[in-house]
Amino acid sequence: MGLDLVRQLADVLTDANLSEIEYQSGDCRVRVARTLSAPASAPAAVAVAAPTSPVAAGAAAGQETDAFTGHPGLLASPMVGVVYVSPEPGAPPFVRIGDAVSVGDTVLLIEAMKVFNPIKAHCSGRIERIFVESGVPVEYDEPLLLIV
Repeated sequence: MGLDLVRQLADVLTDANLSEIEYQSGDCRVRVARTLSAPASAPAAVAVAAPTSPVAAGAAAGQETDAFTGHPGLLASPMVGVVYVSPEPGAPPFVRIGDAVSVGDTVLLIEAMKVFNPIKAHCSGRIERIFVESGVPVEYDEPLLLIV
């Protein structure tokens, strides 16, 4: 690992408008962070009506996910990246609200460092809420969806 890796990670931060990114290979770990000068446009939650302003959208999304904090069916992002709801552009989404899922079913993809990582259901149940939209950056531990 060297300066080139740090530059690549910094480019990912800028391109995806993220506040930090972490990479680990073996016992070597690199974390790159920055302070965002302007707030990123917050993703509107899929399950609620779109508020009229980006500030209201962020507040509505935060309030909705806060209501489910600690819920055993809340699936949070295991990494920083860009979330995708379907395997490719124009394809049907992996899951929709009301769909039944089993443990291990792929429900989303997160692209991190040009690698598409499948995000799998951690429990069986029915998709109750989807908190993200396709193509939107997500942070580590950000709520993605709710399985009941």
